[in-house]
Amino acid sequence: QVQLVESGGGLVQPGGSLRLSCVASGSILSIYAMGWYRQAPGKQRELVAINSRLSTNYADSVKGRFTISRDNAKNTVYLQMNSLKPEDTGVYYCNWRVSTQERDYLEVWGQGMLVTVSS
Repeated sequence: QVQLVESGGGLVQPGGSLRLSCVASGSILSIYAMGWYRQAPGKQRELVAINSRLSTNYADSVKGRFTISRDNAKNTVYLQMNSLKPEDTGVYYCNWRVSTQERDYLEVWGQGMLVTVSS
């Protein structure tokens, strides 16, 4: 079983920065991709950033402001968010796609955490 624990969300003023972290625990054999999604009030969940073995991709709305990174030794993925805007407000979820001893492919979600950008 793989579990994800997120941290780093909260309230920040427009123009400010936050760094989100997501730590995985469990018997992970291989990581296919790590990513971050968000869901704004009244909207569907959307991809923010994803890092796989071959590429890193960002939503157009966050390009140049957000950076996804990973520390394999710590089983952690980060999302550095700079120049935050009110429209970045939402619940942020980390998402890992991995293989384990039991499953060749497993998609795991974090519990979600609120990021509020407001003055």
